[in-house]
Amino acid sequence: MILSMTGYAVASRELAGGLLSVELRAVNHRFLDLNLRLPEELRQIENLIREKLAGKVSRGKLDCRVGFSARAETQPRLQLNKALLAQLIALAAEAREIAPQAGDLRMGELLRWPGVLATDSVTPEAMQQTALELLDLALADFAATRGREGDKLVASMIERIGKMEAIVAEVQPRLPAIITAYDDKLKQRLQEALGSVDDDRVRQEVALFAQKIDVAEELTRLVAHLGELRRILKAGGAVGKRLDFLMQELHREANTLGSKSVAVETSQASLELKVLIEQMREQVQNIE
Repeated sequence: MILSMTGYAVASRELAGGLLSVELRAVNHRFLDLNLRLPEELRQIENLIREKLAGKVSRGKLDCRVGFSARAETQPRLQLNKALLAQLIALAAEAREIAPQAGDLRMGELLRWPGVLATDSVTPEAMQQTALELLDLALADFAATRGREGDKLVASMIERIGKMEAIVAEVQPRLPAIITAYDDKLKQRLQEALGSVDDDRVRQEVALFAQKIDVAEELTRLVAHLGELRRILKAGGAVGKRLDFLMQELHREANTLGSKSVAVETSQASLELKVLIEQMREQVQNIE
């Protein structure tokens, strides 16, 4: 599958006291540029989150924001751990039997004992676990979004490849006639310019120019590059860099075709090819 570097996904879940959400947003970039924003409660799993993101995304400017929005109308409620409090009171009574001179535990001391009072707000551990679950959900949706966009890019590129192949197929059969017509025109001009110079000299000059204007090799390479382009798009994967290289090669051949052109047909073909290549180059910039 071909993936676009542009994508968006969000996953959220209600927790005690607020909403935890994971948001992914990406645009095209030459390399992987990861920007991660986390609440302090999740700093302990930052490296794990980065590893998960890097394992799913190889290129693009990726922003990942994990946030917890506390509900303003909800205040954490204190809860009394009755079992622990009863245990503390019983232990205090046993201790007084051993040391009668010791004073009783005061209520404030009992309530300050770790675990006696707790809140109904989410714990950091629970928030971390939920954040990782939401990240997996967001990454799955993110991949699906990028895949759908990638399918559209591939379909558009395949359409342009077909147009380019049609242009080359139309020019190739006409090439011998184009070269012959130009040879005749050049031969006539050389004879007029050289006057009494023998025919061998004219034939040598014509043969030299015929080699310079022959674009059969460029057309053959264009066909080969277009075939490779189809193969890469069918294979899928992270192929953006390879496609970018092919765009450069296609443009080189189309440009050479135009520079060697001695007929309207090949000049027009070169122009149309370069327009299609430039359109594909813009699309390739958005492929992972």
